[in-house]
Amino acid sequence: MFQSEEIRRLYEQRHARYLTAMNGGTPDRIPIRFLLQEAAARFCGVSNQEVAVDYNQAFECTRKAGEALGCDAVMLNAIWSNYGVAKAASWKYLHVPGVDTDLGGVQQFSEPQTEEDEFLQADEYEELIDDPTAFLVNKWFARATTRLSPTGGKVTFDHNVALMSGALAYANYMNAFGPAAARLKYESGLVAANSGMIKAPLDILMDKFRGYVNCAIDTLENPDIVLRACEALIPHIVANALGGADPQKEVPITIWAHRGCVPFISHETFDRICWPTLRAVFEEIISKGYQILFYGEGNWEAHYDTLRTLPAGSIIYHLDKGSPETAARKLKDRFAVSGGLDYNVLARGSAEDVRKHMKDLFGWLKPGGAYILDATALMLSDVKPENLRVAVDYTLEHGVYSQSSPARLRETCPSVNMDLGKRAPNTVRPWEVESKDYRALAGNVDAVRKAWESVDASLYNYLWTTVLW
Repeated sequence: MFQSEEIRRLYEQRHARYLTAMNGGTPDRIPIRFLLQEAAARFCGVSNQEVAVDYNQAFECTRKAGEALGCDAVMLNAIWSNYGVAKAASWKYLHVPGVDTDLGGVQQFSEPQTEEDEFLQADEYEELIDDPTAFLVNKWFARATTRLSPTGGKVTFDHNVALMSGALAYANYMNAFGPAAARLKYESGLVAANSGMIKAPLDILMDKFRGYVNCAIDTLENPDIVLRACEALIPHIVANALGGADPQKEVPITIWAHRGCVPFISHETFDRICWPTLRAVFEEIISKGYQILFYGEGNWEAHYDTLRTLPAGSIIYHLDKGSPETAARKLKDRFAVSGGLDYNVLARGSAEDVRKHMKDLFGWLKPGGAYILDATALMLSDVKPENLRVAVDYTLEHGVYSQSSPARLRETCPSVNMDLGKRAPNTVRPWEVESKDYRALAGNVDAVRKAWESVDASLYNYLWTTVLW
């Protein structure tokens, strides 16, 4: 329940403004959607370490900063407050300020660098392709952590503790989202900017299995097997995305698209491996009625024509390194655009620098609506709070439209004929295997089966969210 009628009114205005812009319409003014990472902590006078180890404090910093700034929408978990899960499960690849890295730094992810570090060995592609979920259980988790043993390995005290405490820490973290989202809406009148997450299959192979360099070499030496591995990941990426999506299908599922573009890969690799498998993910999600926030890390201008082949309105393109003028010219007749507010100006510029930059930015992206203000990248603790205030004030004054227009209907597409593999999504230990151990199964067997499958799906979610984070 809203704490006051004023908060209800604010929320309804912000909600309508945000949805109208994302769906190609012209609202009353440009909506302000800030993805505040450690910038929210700095705004609230809290250290990066404190929000890294306390997700409730991270949620509160995001809410309070968004409320104080007057944002329309914020990303609730832009701060990667995963210390508890990471250390309980003994992850190797998340590094926390004041724990694994310098106290003044931010949380960082690492990836396999050498052959010894690889979470997927070069000769194991076929095993991954055959049963991706089994590969996670049998090999990946042991390699991506410091205390878990592989299947057949020595079971130690530390192994057992990590196995249990990691899952419990993850459940606690996930269960904290509901109350935090309710406070965001009912106490502060803020819209949750997104819900659910996607990564491109090739990005996942690079980030969490082979490492960028090794995987890039694989795309040159054995592209067919890399393609097949990406195809094997598709149903699991889709299942994970839909599992965290907005039930109302209003706010988008976000893809963090970072190294699937030129020059990180060649045009040939993009056309042969990256785009066909990513497009399949997109089309399955779009066919279910969801919209996608395409957070294009880096410069994706070389692929704008390819993006335009997606159904109109199906994505919101987030502008990082490219030209705002080019994005407006090439994309805005088909998709909404967000971002473009130069991170360097926010972090190192003066108030006048912000105003001057935003005048140019609005000149390109404001006309015709379908634009959401945000920084080019997730905002870290070097972003100046005073510059965020300037950006908001400038938008309130100069982001107003003289005439509004309604949201456009989004185009859709048919569902994809995916190969679900031998172990279907949302399944780790199938009911057919589990029920063989039951000595007196009788009565309402369907109820028993559904109860088991619900528990099993929770384990599946833990496994795959860990990989896809």
